[in-house]
Amino acid sequence: MSSVAIAGLFLAGLLVLMALRLPIGIAMFLTGAAGYATLAGWDPLLSHLKSQAYGRYSNYDLSVVPMFLLMGNLATRGGLSAALFSAANSLIGHFRGGIAMAAVGACAAFGAICGSSLATAATMGQIALPELRKFNYAPALATGALAAGGTLGILIPPSVVLAIYAILTEQNIAKLFTAAFIPGIIAMLGYMVVIAIYVRVAPGSGPAGPRHDWTERSRALLATLPILLVFAIMLGGMYGGVFSATEGAAIGTAAVAVLALVKGLRLQGFLQCIYATATATGMIFLILLGADLLNAFLALSQLPVQLADMVQQSGLPPMAILAAIILLYVFLGCIMDSLSMILLTIPIFFPIVMGLDFYGLEATEKAIWFGILALMVVEIGLITPPVGMNVYIISSMAKDVPMSTAFRGVIPFLASDLLRVLLLASFPILSLWLVRLMQ
Repeated sequence: MSSVAIAGLFLAGLLVLMALRLPIGIAMFLTGAAGYATLAGWDPLLSHLKSQAYGRYSNYDLSVVPMFLLMGNLATRGGLSAALFSAANSLIGHFRGGIAMAAVGACAAFGAICGSSLATAATMGQIALPELRKFNYAPALATGALAAGGTLGILIPPSVVLAIYAILTEQNIAKLFTAAFIPGIIAMLGYMVVIAIYVRVAPGSGPAGPRHDWTERSRALLATLPILLVFAIMLGGMYGGVFSATEGAAIGTAAVAVLALVKGLRLQGFLQCIYATATATGMIFLILLGADLLNAFLALSQLPVQLADMVQQSGLPPMAILAAIILLYVFLGCIMDSLSMILLTIPIFFPIVMGLDFYGLEATEKAIWFGILALMVVEIGLITPPVGMNVYIISSMAKDVPMSTAFRGVIPFLASDLLRVLLLASFPILSLWLVRLMQ
């Protein structure tokens, strides 16, 4: 049996392990170890394992992961998210569907200091859901808007998943964050348009809230200034070349910690932030370790290289191949989380994409464009059944809303997601304009 056939067989076994609900990191590690031993023997496998963990975890860039996670936890427990929602609600809450739009806007703003979609959905759900209930928003619209808005947590930079993509593909993290900014804003505006259409198609589903005077608006906006300042310093410094992405993450985390302490965060809450960060970091690093071993096995089998060659010789248009990759991502999103998808597929898809010609883009721009596109597509999986983690999080808070209603509520937002992916695939300039501007 050829090495490629062996790789295909073991990948099928990986899917079986995932179907049996084995943690994805362990499933990838076991598959990679068994496949590596099959192709090279046990002694080479043990020799590889001897240095694998150090080789991965000694990567300085990986420190952005716990930093961004800690920043998100501190922002959540420090109550910084409430100020963002209050400011957005004071500006647009008096429109029909305005409170739901304010929740989406607050999700985008919170994503700028969080980097996690699940944390964004959980935090904004706790803050915005009572307001949406108070003004009798339709359950489907309320839960759908919050679940979809939560995906903005990693679409608006900084993003943990995008940082992992940068490390895997050896791209500049700051450039990827820059490239994600406009697509993230488009995503936010697209969700707001969906809400505006929803409340007109179904009158009464999103009543207008009270109008705030300019004194109240000024007070609410003033409360967000420290958060906006942190965002500006952290991302402005990274984009301006003043400090690296890792240093920016450390500066942003320290600044958010100070704000959280000023807001009333106590020692117990701070320790809980540390524990939550350590737990999430351990989970992510275990997945990284498993993905590294699986990727080493795939590289040994030559499967990614042969797939790339086969695709290049197929004669299919590059956009048709890209469409197939996007459809596969949408399917995988129904059964996997976004980080696992990126770690599992990038070693296979990245060589294929880099070997094709898209709009005459040079290698670095193509890698950045594909990274943003992949990020947009994998996040759709957070609101698609049967996994749809954001939907489950919001439904756990709105216990009287059936799960079927919550999933029905995200359908209009999925339409917006698919339209946005089509737009970004057709016009790479949307991802690359800021990157080119800042060079």
